[in-house]
Amino acid sequence: MLLWSLLVIFAPVSEQSDGANLLAPSSVLEGDSVVLKCQAKWTGIIKTMSYYKDGRQLFLSDKVSTFSIQSAAFNDSGQYHCAISGKLLWNWETTSKAVKLKVQELFPPPVLTASSSQPTEGTPVTLTCETWLPPEKSGTELQFCFFREGQGLGPGWSKSPELHIPTIWSQDSGSYWCEAQTVTPRVKKQSLKSQIHVQRVPVANVSLETQPPGGQVIEGEKLVLLCSVSEGTGNITFSWHRETTETSLGNKTQRSLSAELEILAVKDSDAGKYYCRADNGYQPVLSEVNITVRIPVSRPALTIRVSGAQAVVGDVVELHCEVQRGTHPILYQFYQKDVILGNSSASFGGGASFNLSLTSEHSENYSCEADNGLRAQRSQVVTLNVTGPEGYRKDLVIAGTLGGLFGVLGFVAVALPFYYWYQETSGGSSASNVPRGPSSSGSQESTHSSPLPAVGELQPLYANCETIYSNTLTVTEKGQPDYANDGAADKDVVYSQVWSIQQTEGAANTRGTFPETKDSSVTYANVRKT
Repeated sequence: MLLWSLLVIFAPVSEQSDGANLLAPSSVLEGDSVVLKCQAKWTGIIKTMSYYKDGRQLFLSDKVSTFSIQSAAFNDSGQYHCAISGKLLWNWETTSKAVKLKVQELFPPPVLTASSSQPTEGTPVTLTCETWLPPEKSGTELQFCFFREGQGLGPGWSKSPELHIPTIWSQDSGSYWCEAQTVTPRVKKQSLKSQIHVQRVPVANVSLETQPPGGQVIEGEKLVLLCSVSEGTGNITFSWHRETTETSLGNKTQRSLSAELEILAVKDSDAGKYYCRADNGYQPVLSEVNITVRIPVSRPALTIRVSGAQAVVGDVVELHCEVQRGTHPILYQFYQKDVILGNSSASFGGGASFNLSLTSEHSENYSCEADNGLRAQRSQVVTLNVTGPEGYRKDLVIAGTLGGLFGVLGFVAVALPFYYWYQETSGGSSASNVPRGPSSSGSQESTHSSPLPAVGELQPLYANCETIYSNTLTVTEKGQPDYANDGAADKDVVYSQVWSIQQTEGAANTRGTFPETKDSSVTYANVRKT
């Protein structure tokens, strides 16, 4: 019996399961730090201590030690045990019972949601990465990050579970996902991928406008062609063309509903029809506008057209004003010095004219002005000299002479009645002694009795209003006037109230003398040219 007891005491202990104890936490979350500790029931010198998971050795030490998991993960879950070997009076070895360790998730994998899975180009989109923490870990800080086709979006890792995309385009279509992680210790989880397909809107309602508006531009100024669309998404290519050319004047590609082309200095040759084209990958759309280039008037030229070699009083002259360049209609105004004579509007080339009937007061400076609403231009001054016509001074002398003559005749016409009245009242008895001569052809008999001796028949009155020359009149006894010319040939003579009487025989051949009797009835006037 004693021998049997000794054999039991000194026999080696092998793999006793109740000689060690494995201490492990009862609840483990992702990211938690886990410490496994193996304790021996027996004392003595520990030769080895080892830890196992699911039968596979994790750690072996020649002293008492623990096994730590810095950040628990799902793959750390399993069956754990430990084994110890030592020496007391003999060598011994013992193994703990298996302990099941289950790591629970700290938060579920996030779910990515989008405000629209098929957004329209140019519209905003918001992405949300959704997950949650258990109550006991509600204070754990999480970070989020969003990805498209493997590329990070936005600022990177952020505390916000949302990402706002202000404007999304067709090239932004693709596969999206998000990730969530703790700050310390790090537990990272990724959402499932989501497809976002961005819809493109074709361009529509293309319009071409101009600055200045209306398509009318002044030569030399800047012209802006503004091409725009009412709708259309993505990159839109705008191009400008002239109707007469196949080449493009310019093009721009941009994410905008409008674009403009500038022509810095417009020329007359730039007038014509223009059109713009807008295209964002669908069927292109066109719009057109007509450009009119307005040209300010050049300096006009004034021409005075006369019928002869020089301008003469009484002539009609033509003032003609014309510009070399300028958009019609053009208003022409004609000036004598600074006084407007008249105006005329021209709807086409050739200028305008103004007719002027000349007097001596029209010897003056003349000019004209052209204005088409863009700019007014004044011509150079042209001087017009008006001269009198041939015989003009002679006519003035004649007019003055006739005026004086008619004044004398008027006086005579007034004085004669008084004269006859005086004769009748003073010597009326002598009238019965006056003989009457025979009448002649073309003569008329006097109706007044005259106190003059030898009164003959009265002869007709002679009147001539041409140029005056000196002649002396003598009345012969035949009753016909006799002219004594002072060495001049037959020339124009002016007579006024010429009367012939029958003279006495002694005075028949006397020339250039008046009867000596105071009762002479001959009245005539000699007008000599000065």
